Amino acid sequence: MVKDAQLVPVNESGAPGRTVSPVLVGRDRELERLVAAVAATPSVSVVEGEAGIGKSRLLAELAARPELADRRLLSGGCGQIREPFPLGPIVEAMRGRAADLTGAALSPVAGALRGLLPELEAVLPEPPPPLENRAAERHRLFRGLVEVLAALGPAVLVVEDLHWADEQTVEFLGYLLGTPQGELSVVLTYRGDEAAAAVRAMTARPPDSVRHEHLALAPLDTAQTRVLAAAILGVDEVTEEFAEHLRARASGLPLAVQELLALLRTRGALIKWEGGWARRALDALDVPVGVRALVQERVSRLPAEARAVVETAAVLQLAVPVSVLAHAAGRPEPEAMDGALDSGLLAEREGTVGFRHVLAAQAVYEAIPVGRRRAMHAAAAAAVQGLRQVPLGQMAHHLRQSGRTPEWADAAARAAEQAAALGDEAEAARLLEDLLRNAELDPVRRAQFTVRLGWAALQVLPFPQVRELITEALRSELPAALRGELRFLSGMHSEVTRDDPTRRNSVLAGAIEDLGDRPDLAAWALVLLGLPVVPGVSPEEERGRLDHALALLPAVEDRAMRLLILGKLAMVFVVMGDARWVDLTERVRAETGARARDHQEVNAYCSIAEDAGYAGHHDLARSLLETALDTADPDLQGVSEQRARARLTVVDYCRGSWGGLRPMVDALRRQGDARPHESLIVDTVAACLAPAPGRLDLALDVLRDVVGRAFARGDFDLLPVPVSMLLRLAVARGEHDAAIAETAAAVHAWESKEMWPAGVRAVPALVETLLAAGRGDDAAELVDRYEARLRGLDAPLAVPALGQARGLLQAADQRWAEAARSLTAAAEGFRALPAAYDAAQADERAAACLLRAGDPAAGPILQVVTTVYAELGARWDLDRANLLGRTWGVRLPQLAQPREAGGSALSSRQEQVARLAATGLTNQEIAKEMFLSPKTVDKHLSAAMRKIGARSRTELALFYR
Repeated sequence: MVKDAQLVPVNESGAPGRTVSPVLVGRDRELERLVAAVAATPSVSVVEGEAGIGKSRLLAELAARPELADRRLLSGGCGQIREPFPLGPIVEAMRGRAADLTGAALSPVAGALRGLLPELEAVLPEPPPPLENRAAERHRLFRGLVEVLAALGPAVLVVEDLHWADEQTVEFLGYLLGTPQGELSVVLTYRGDEAAAAVRAMTARPPDSVRHEHLALAPLDTAQTRVLAAAILGVDEVTEEFAEHLRARASGLPLAVQELLALLRTRGALIKWEGGWARRALDALDVPVGVRALVQERVSRLPAEARAVVETAAVLQLAVPVSVLAHAAGRPEPEAMDGALDSGLLAEREGTVGFRHVLAAQAVYEAIPVGRRRAMHAAAAAAVQGLRQVPLGQMAHHLRQSGRTPEWADAAARAAEQAAALGDEAEAARLLEDLLRNAELDPVRRAQFTVRLGWAALQVLPFPQVRELITEALRSELPAALRGELRFLSGMHSEVTRDDPTRRNSVLAGAIEDLGDRPDLAAWALVLLGLPVVPGVSPEEERGRLDHALALLPAVEDRAMRLLILGKLAMVFVVMGDARWVDLTERVRAETGARARDHQEVNAYCSIAEDAGYAGHHDLARSLLETALDTADPDLQGVSEQRARARLTVVDYCRGSWGGLRPMVDALRRQGDARPHESLIVDTVAACLAPAPGRLDLALDVLRDVVGRAFARGDFDLLPVPVSMLLRLAVARGEHDAAIAETAAAVHAWESKEMWPAGVRAVPALVETLLAAGRGDDAAELVDRYEARLRGLDAPLAVPALGQARGLLQAADQRWAEAARSLTAAAEGFRALPAAYDAAQADERAAACLLRAGDPAAGPILQVVTTVYAELGARWDLDRANLLGRTWGVRLPQLAQPREAGGSALSSRQEQVARLAATGLTNQEIAKEMFLSPKTVDKHLSAAMRKIGARSRTELALFYR
């Protein structure tokens, strides 16, 4: 016992009763950085830290700063219980701002927010006409939100607890950060160990025009804990021993320090002496570690009725109107409500009451016995059900926790329906999946919910794995129409993943038998069965399916479905050289008025364009994609735009239109949320652009990866593009025999599907590789086979590609002049398509033959070749052509070396960091080695990987191997 100590009463007024520090402790530097970032618009600031670390307190201090006095603070938070209402925290931040928007010049697109923000209806324009496509509606909603946020500027948008955010909120914030607003700052908080990858990716790389700040809050040290404790207790200081005790028990969490002091005060375990504070009986005072026990003991000391109110608030979990809390708690006396609020655990905000911190709510909740907890959830469900707008998510949660499963199933189904109606397919899919996995349902109802889940899941990325739920629903006896739709959806899910093509075909074939009354789905299933993606299925069988789908088209009344089927049919026909693709493409153009306005129209244009590009119809392919990008409704940006741009990368690669291609590829790869097929296309183009002198091994590894992925997915039409480059690099490294062996399956795949118009693109590279391996007869047989198979087909690549192959065969026989004529003619044919890169390769070969023949015409041709390679940025090819010129004494123009595939060359510091990272060192180890901060290392490493084109440290290691 300390001499002359004075016990401080628990309820003494003034500082000793305080539970929150009046001053911010230990965060001065972070606050200054945050203020500076928020003051510089546009900006995005991230505050990361574990629960109880002080994120919310830091934001409260930010709001009080004079530098931001002229800014509107728009604040919303994500909740652990989700509502089937998208963009909840954004709505929360904006719903009370009608007065601020009075007189604002808003465009019609802002009218799309009326359903989302009825509180702003009086100041919003009339709603625009509805769109057929959900993705387009969602994008228009995003545009409207951005416009209203801009009208509210200068403003600070704060979204807390993003680790609980719904998918649409994350998607919107990503959209907002990608379209910076000059007078808007965005502040986001989340728990680092609980935040989804999408949340981290969204905030990792904002546009260059956006100021970016990332604060990771650390636990308090002993000195900071000492200051915090003194501030809470209202004294000059506490002993260092006492502060160390607090820090250790609280793990440096400010919230835990606060709760610990509140508990010690409640116990009467604090003593005051000589103007300071110390611990009473250090060895005897056993304070629990962490917040849970602290809060539970604190609640146990409340009067019974006040304790019941606090426990009810814990069961409700979210802040609710006072009337709901009172109803759920059994309508206690006013004194009990006051006592609960006076405890310091709860807080009032704009007419609602809830816990100050979720950790405290969890601690109280876990202490409630299970049986009583179920009864309290039942009372909570009844309370929230009485609200004018019933929060279906909360009601479903409470009904489920109360054990009332049938009622929970009804509420969850209604919540899913509401989410789908609002365009939140991800939340609808989550609710339906939970329902199907955990509720007892009769077979027909289960099947109906599964159909809804199947359609919703097809719109969600990342793609939910729910196929086993469809299989389970199909085990029961069902009406034919319901069974047919379920089978169709099972096949569709297999089509997206491409993981079991045999099963896919089996379930789709079964679906057609049950879809007699659904010609739209039957035709779609037939198109899927006709796609040349499954090994072992003959082209004749696939063509029969496509012809059957074509015959069903007149019965398909839905315009969007008809366009989808027309686009897919034209896509397959063009890659097989079937001239019917031209008529089908014209039908698509006629039905759409040569415009791709909605989602299905964009898809039809993209489908045809991609395979038209593979088959050599380069200009038409680009024209279709330009139409899709230029005429689509602005609300179709996002997924539809990404699909079109991904296909544009491969079309531009094949055309030899490489200006701006590398940055576009880099941007698409950084987005990281594309569907597997789009990702594969973009990765293929990146791999084909990658070869650089001295680094062919890395390029080969990446090319092998994309060839393997394309083969596994059945994307056989894409294969000739990366196979051609892989073979050329392998020959340059003397690995021709291995290259022939490792590409044999890919070549057989497109040949067995009779994709001759696309496959002929790879014939010159195949011939070159066979000749390098001493297999001239096989090379000649290959050219003859393609020439025979392409006869009569619509195949614009056939003449120049086979001409180049013939020229290579003639050169192998040292018939230099004849070979030069064939190769020059091939180059002209490629230029007409256009295919500038292929033309330059043919010209390079022609120049080599002319040099051997002693023909001076070689010089001008080689000069053109080097100019083209330099313009394309094809550094490996340029070095090879320059070497050819030097070997034969040809004077070539001094051209600037093109930049490497990933963008501009690395700075010396980026190069140092990248090489150290390639050896396996961590950022912290590199920082120590180079006397830099880990954050600076991360900045240099990110820039280096982007320029190199490496997406992982493994690829970086391969690059420097």
